Amino acid sequence: SSFDVAVVGAGIVGLAAARELIQRHPSLAFAVLEKEQEPAHHQSGHNSGVIHSGIYYTPGSLKAKLCVQGAALCYKYCDQKGIPYKQCGKLIVAVEHDEIPRLKALYERGLQNNVPGLKLIGAKEIQEKEPFCRGLLALDSPYTGIVDYKQVAQSYARDFQEAGGTILTDFEVTNMEMAKESSPESEDGLKYPVLVRSKK
Repeated sequence: SSFDVAVVGAGIVGLAAARELIQRHPSLAFAVLEKEQEPAHHQSGHNSGVIHSGIYYTPGSLKAKLCVQGAALCYKYCDQKGIPYKQCGKLIVAVEHDEIPRLKALYERGLQNNVPGLKLIGAKEIQEKEPFCRGLLALDSPYTGIVDYKQVAQSYARDFQEAGGTILTDFEVTNMEMAKESSPESEDGLKYPVLVRSKK
């Protein structure tokens, strides 16, 4: 088969990229190539499932911006698709006095990153939230959540296929090479077509 664009790997990153590309360029023919029998078979289906709020990254960095925006988009997407998640929140706890300045610095970093709902809580509130936890001070991050990312990835795969994309499973890419008839750049801006070879 011949496609305009092929994405190698049907993990959550490959599927998200393919889904976005086909929405932006619906006139092109897209395929996702996956060596396993199903999408999201490896890391995408075997991780902690945390929806990170964006506390830790350097303020002003692309990671900080994308983490905060990505969390909001993840919750919105799950709501739209009926994918269950739990916005359980997270406590980052200082148990020693010398940890308190670092905790406060983390709180300030989270505020600069526009993480919603952050607050510092004392020992009594810590126990109210988590009876088995002891600490002097804690950073309460209510926007942190958990989700089954395999379900999210599978939903991305359905979106991609419904938009006309093709997912080829049991299709391991073993080699790529420049097509001999390639021109340096095509009229639509796509550069350097490649030939993809697999075991199939």
